[in-house]
Amino acid sequence: MPPRIPRQCRLHTCAATTTARNGYCDVHQALASGWTAEDRGSSTERGYGWNWRKLRDRIMRRDKGLCQPCLAKDRVMPAVAVDHIVPKAEGGTDADENLQAICKPCHKLKTESESKRARDRGRGQKYFG
Repeated sequence: MPPRIPRQCRLHTCAATTTARNGYCDVHQALASGWTAEDRGSSTERGYGWNWRKLRDRIMRRDKGLCQPCLAKDRVMPAVAVDHIVPKAEGGTDADENLQAICKPCHKLKTESESKRARDRGRGQKYFG
């Protein structure tokens, strides 16, 4: 397949070019999701207040600050976040056994997979529901 033709970033004030399917350059990839910082609200409004920070610290100590998905593959990577194994949107809870320390690459892959599942479910409901 021939390479894609570079086009200007979809952000009108950006002069960079991209070959990404979503039309955004590397700097503006976050805009591809349709969410902006204003849409997200504060961390407390999203459920990540004092109680979450205490829980996060406890899970990071339990997992020794190491990415659990990487450890399962015999790799050692420092964790940067605490993740729900079963997402809350799919019925997961904040119970300790549903939380794991996770590195940025693993978290990104897992989030992309969860988003794709959610989109696929949405399409299924739209056309078959």
